[in-house]
Amino acid sequence: MEGAEATRIMIGVNESTIKGYPHASISSRGAFDWALQKIIRSNTSGFKLLFLHVQVPDEDGFDDMDSLYASPEDFKNMKYRDRTRGLHLLEYFVNRCHEIGVACEAWIKKGDPKEVICHEVKRVQPDLLVVGSRGLGPFQRFAYYHEISHADLSCRVFVGTVSEFCQKHAECPVISIKRRADETPQDPVDD
Repeated sequence: MEGAEATRIMIGVNESTIKGYPHASISSRGAFDWALQKIIRSNTSGFKLLFLHVQVPDEDGFDDMDSLYASPEDFKNMKYRDRTRGLHLLEYFVNRCHEIGVACEAWIKKGDPKEVICHEVKRVQPDLLVVGSRGLGPFQRFAYYHEISHADLSCRVFVGTVSEFCQKHAECPVISIKRRADETPQDPVDD
């Protein structure tokens, strides 16, 4: 690919919701692994991966928004407190990319994940967006939202998931990777 610009693939990533499991979610790892196996394959120099993690305000208290991380060294001088507040997620993906020789960038934004991802797609203009999906049906989503919040359930249920929203609104092609059945936790809402 000499002289040609690398294909830029944005991957929306999030932390696991499983208690006591401070790592990338099953769906995020699935989307990343799928992109490596099905798109990049052995052509590591032809692609650049763009990892976006969107934090819901007040969810973890981390305030280092708009910083860019592109190598393992970018994480070494960070305080332990900051690493435990979400950057370990980006560090995981950046380290994996450097191990296999794929160029990458990673950053954090704050807000509603589906809105922020679509905004960042418009701003960054990747060639492709890859997002993970838990594969929940409308009744499972209803049960999930019912358990975490009794406020305005009807609105929450019909809004849909981040992956569904991105499929409809992102200004680039979107691939949604459903997690495998053998990766589904006991509670399918967990990821």
